Amino acid sequence: MTTKEQAKLICEALDEKKALDITVIDISELAVFSDYFIIASADNINQLGAMQDACDEAMYKNGIHARQIEGNSKSTWILMDYYDIIVHLFSKDDRLFYDLERIWRDGKQMRFHEFRSQQ
Repeated sequence: MTTKEQAKLICEALDEKKALDITVIDISELAVFSDYFIIASADNINQLGAMQDACDEAMYKNGIHARQIEGNSKSTWILMDYYDIIVHLFSKDDRLFYDLERIWRDGKQMRFHEFRSQQ
C-alpha cells in the first residue's frame, strides 16, 4: 500500500466518524520526517476519541502500527505518527489557535474530497 493510499484510508476513517474539515497537506518536498499531514477537527472530546480509534483501527487492519500517539481521552489535540503520515486531530478551538494550515502553507493543501478523487 502506497503512502497516498494510506492517507486516503485514514481520511475515509475520519470521514466515517464525521470529522470536520479534513485537510491533507503534502509536505514531502518540505520535510524529511513525513510526506503528509492530515488535519481534522471534532465537535467534542468524545468524537476526537472515536476519530483516533477509527484511524488506528483502519491502519492496524492493514498492518500499519503507529510509531507514536500523543494525547489521551481528555486531550483536545491528538497527534498520531504513522511514519510518512502524521495525523493531527483537534478541537475546533485548538485547530484555530495552532493553525497548522498557515504554518505549512508552502505544502500542497487539499480538502479530503479533492484528495480522495486524485489518482
